[in-house]
Amino acid sequence: MDISNSNTLRLFSWNVNGLRAVLRKGSIQDFLTSFQPDILALQEIKCKPAQLDFDFADIGYNIILNPADRPGYSGTGFLIKQDLNVSKKTIDHKRVESFTNIAKSEGRVQILDLGPVFLVNVYTPNSKPDLSRLTLRHDSWDPNFLSLLKSLEKEKPVLTCGDFNAAHEEIDLARPAQNRHNAGFTNEEREGVKNLLNAGFLDTFREKHPNSKRYTWWSHWGHARENNVGWRIDYFFASNTLTPRLHEAEIHESVLGSDHCPVSLTLAV
Repeated sequence: MDISNSNTLRLFSWNVNGLRAVLRKGSIQDFLTSFQPDILALQEIKCKPAQLDFDFADIGYNIILNPADRPGYSGTGFLIKQDLNVSKKTIDHKRVESFTNIAKSEGRVQILDLGPVFLVNVYTPNSKPDLSRLTLRHDSWDPNFLSLLKSLEKEKPVLTCGDFNAAHEEIDLARPAQNRHNAGFTNEEREGVKNLLNAGFLDTFREKHPNSKRYTWWSHWGHARENNVGWRIDYFFASNTLTPRLHEAEIHESVLGSDHCPVSLTLAV
């Protein structure tokens, strides 16, 4: 199918916390069958292609994995309906070395050329509980990822989705006061999201649901998911020129299988 001849694209993003784990549970197969996304961006796949014993072609999808060098760690991927005509775009590795080395060795960024737009899948480095990666995030990763998006935007509008490992505002987590200085809600990490917005990217869920207190990740501790003590750290951001083409942006809390749930965006093309 030529995307330019389609009315809408249904795009989803999901940190699966281990692709082999959600396959064993049957969670991702059920999800694909139920929701029929045109494209599903995956984060934290934690595997290499040779380690998969499931053929997604049997259920109508092509898979492109971008694994980390380190086994069982990080990584991103795309599941794409077989009738969609899309192409990969490589990252310009002439950029700041500390950014591109991590993006490549940890499998953290993928780019698809969808024709009308670029789609960028990202698994942003976690700052870690001791904040040992906060300086990396603030001084290198966030500004250079934004630079990548802006350079792509010179060619065509950009969508970026994934696990950004940061809640932007107090509405985006259940207990902001208790987490003011914790990883995921530090001033530095929130600044990274703010800079995306200031650069002209829209938080698509917040555009459609300005006052909703809904979350995309829950800790394994203290029955957090059952009690909905969560964080919204998974996003679809869009170039503001796409505003008229943004249909529904949603969070799918009912989808189980990971400590994150999928988020989605329907785009008119």
